[in-house]
Amino acid sequence: MFKVLVSDPISDFGIQQLMDAPDVQVDKNTGLSEDELVAIIGQYDALLVRSQTKVTPRIMEAGTKLRVIGRAGVGVDNIDLQAATQRGIIVINAPDGNTITTCEHAFAMMMAIARHIPQAYEKTIKGIWDRKSFLGVELRNKTLGVLGMGRIGSEVAKRAKAFGMNIIGFDPFMTDERADKLGIKLGSVDDIIRQADFITVHTPLTPETKHMIAGPQFEVMKPGMRIINCARGGIIDELALVEAIERGIVAGAAFDVFEVEPPAPDHPFLSNPNIIVTPHLGASTVEAQENVAIDVSEQVICILRGQPFKNAVNMPPVPADVLNKIQPYFDLGEKLGIFVSQLSKGPVVEIMVNYSGELAEVDTQPLTRYIVKGVLQQHLGSNVNVVNSMHLAKVRDINIVVQKSHVTKGFTNLITVTLRTNEDERLVAGTLLSGYGERIVQIDKYPVDVAPEGHLLLVKHNDKPGMIGSVGTLLGNNDINIATMQVGRKIVGGSAIMVLSVDRAVPKEVIEQLKTTPQINKAKEIVFQ
Repeated sequence: MFKVLVSDPISDFGIQQLMDAPDVQVDKNTGLSEDELVAIIGQYDALLVRSQTKVTPRIMEAGTKLRVIGRAGVGVDNIDLQAATQRGIIVINAPDGNTITTCEHAFAMMMAIARHIPQAYEKTIKGIWDRKSFLGVELRNKTLGVLGMGRIGSEVAKRAKAFGMNIIGFDPFMTDERADKLGIKLGSVDDIIRQADFITVHTPLTPETKHMIAGPQFEVMKPGMRIINCARGGIIDELALVEAIERGIVAGAAFDVFEVEPPAPDHPFLSNPNIIVTPHLGASTVEAQENVAIDVSEQVICILRGQPFKNAVNMPPVPADVLNKIQPYFDLGEKLGIFVSQLSKGPVVEIMVNYSGELAEVDTQPLTRYIVKGVLQQHLGSNVNVVNSMHLAKVRDINIVVQKSHVTKGFTNLITVTLRTNEDERLVAGTLLSGYGERIVQIDKYPVDVAPEGHLLLVKHNDKPGMIGSVGTLLGNNDINIATMQVGRKIVGGSAIMVLSVDRAVPKEVIEQLKTTPQINKAKEIVFQ
């Protein structure tokens, strides 16, 4: 039974699939202090939060069973990602669930500052009929600069097009083709700063985006421009913005987020009549709260059950079309790592992976993580997983080399893993065969055809008559049943290998007997748990 702790208020409807799962127990316990959470987290496999719970390294250290932290929302500022990655804890979010909600809020804020709606409302309900003070501007024919053309930024751009706005978008990952489809112009940050009548930001908060709009940027903006931030506090320098408003550079601003939340009572935004503020409401709709909870709950179940998952923020995102191509190879890649690490001796210095065939045409970084995990788990056990495998390799000064080739030696796809230690270098290659599944097709220089499962016995010997009989007799005398056998050799009468799948573990004393058998040079058991 998996145990999941929900430590922030999350829609019951959204986590219903978790509560209905027969192998999951859900406990809701909100408002806990760090000490209170540390005291109980050790019994849980998963933790679900929104933005209130601060998931610190101390909490994760106490969460000895913790496999996944789910954030019912987009931002993960409240989760220490480095600590999670180092401990092999998967952190997932729900990037799609509140896209429309946040987009609509940003657009509402843009309309509000264009027409002074909150200020006019405040005067009107006080009995002051003042039409002259609130002369607004139209959105039509104005230039909107969108900093960050991800999901939310793209949706804002679509709506702005419907209002007759001209859009300049900036995003380091947007192609000209996608910009053409959206009907926008791609530009630099500087282009947007200098040309836009309205600017809306939709980037994450990173060291690169912190204060990306500050004093120098305000100096070159159009007088009378307006700015909206419904993304993350800190992207815009708040004090520099107040100064720009006082100087008449910026006519109005609308902020749903602050550098420190909640803001101090004397925060200058709260007393400036040209700034509209809301208390981080971007994702605050009934639909969004349900959607993000549903999305994250679904992924938590997948992770706990060992099924494929998405939206891990401490792993590189994988497009669906790429995932469909590489996911069938995840298990094979891990087994190749397990196999070659058991073949080798001595500290690992380098892991070299070669992808051949169709795999050479796609991003194989996620697949490489599984291979590295397989190599490392021989020594690190359950402390290594696909989240922290690359990190653990790096801190151990293990060099990871990835090569790609279209030459496949007759296979549609081929994965070759070469492990170099300070004592030797070993190679294993594998593929997926239609109708047969995972197969190891090469061990060092020898061609073979072996299913990587259960207990395998690898015997290196001289290619002489009677060798198969000698090995079979020895194993039979020790009540070890042989399921399959493969022999690989390069030349007749030279060195060869024999790979036998057996029904149970081979005792060490039997391995030693094999090593002393004439014409046998080495014997090694390979185990797939």
